[in-house]
Amino acid sequence: MPAAPYPTPGALLLGDAFNMRHPLTGGGMTVALSDIVVLRELLRPLRNLSDASSLCKYLESFYTLRKPVASTINTLANALYKVFCASPNQARNEMRQACFDYLSLGGIFSNGPVALLSGLNPRPLSLVLHFFSVGIYGVGRLLLPFPSPKRAWLGAKLILDASSIIFPILRAEGVRHMFFPMTVPAYYRAPPIN
Repeated sequence: MPAAPYPTPGALLLGDAFNMRHPLTGGGMTVALSDIVVLRELLRPLRNLSDASSLCKYLESFYTLRKPVASTINTLANALYKVFCASPNQARNEMRQACFDYLSLGGIFSNGPVALLSGLNPRPLSLVLHFFSVGIYGVGRLLLPFPSPKRAWLGAKLILDASSIIFPILRAEGVRHMFFPMTVPAYYRAPPIN
């Protein structure tokens, strides 16, 4: 469920309370802790939390500043759920196996996805690159050592299936907010000056 700010005087939702993600990855607590760090830094200059107008200016930035970590973890959780959900789709089954094999390669192939999952790498582009790397790895598994038209067709279906998983999730999370947060009007590099 992508986050949609709903300003409520006297309340601020964080983590899974603000927007839920599939529990497969356990990312709700990671997002909540990340939200706390962002909020702490934003509110540090404020001396009076009772001043609603000043507080609102700061909280406007919060919704944009939290987006890279929250959206990356949300997208990963939802994509993994769709990949690992039982399906008669042969391309999805190949994608699932490719995911296991990709992670078992170790090194950057496991460290990268784990860093995304843990919130240590909040870059949505890294997520997309790893997701399609898994898909390409799956196609390579199908085509090697000897390609056949049936295996090539299944590889094409795997890439199409991967695209049908990731692109709707990215669209729902907000491509502009995820990949170009500096272009969002409420974005501040630092809290606004009163």
